[in-house]
Amino acid sequence: AMAGKAAAAAEPLGRTAEEVAWAETLRGACEPEHHWRYRREFLLRNVGELPAAGSAQLQRLVSLSMVWANHVFLGCRYPPQVMEKALEMAEGIQVTNAPVRTTRDELVAKVKK
Repeated sequence: AMAGKAAAAAEPLGRTAEEVAWAETLRGACEPEHHWRYRREFLLRNVGELPAAGSAQLQRLVSLSMVWANHVFLGCRYPPQVMEKALEMAEGIQVTNAPVRTTRDELVAKVKK
């Protein structure tokens, strides 16, 4: 029974092994574990039926997951509609240890000092 418990704990949000395996195929080769954990949660929360490989639906989901992760971890900015959609999809994901970002203008001002 213990082995089952450990496996369940490793699978986020009560997802099936199939869904988790699907998500793993979308991990970036150089993506840090910390970033991936949250991006995987974003993907699994928003996937519904597993989309076909190469489908527009899959590309859109993956793109929005990257927009969100890049925004949270790297401070990247995107057009307002894109940001809005990504943040809406990330509703409820509790990110710990994300860097606290100031706006680009504030960062540039700091560099100039």
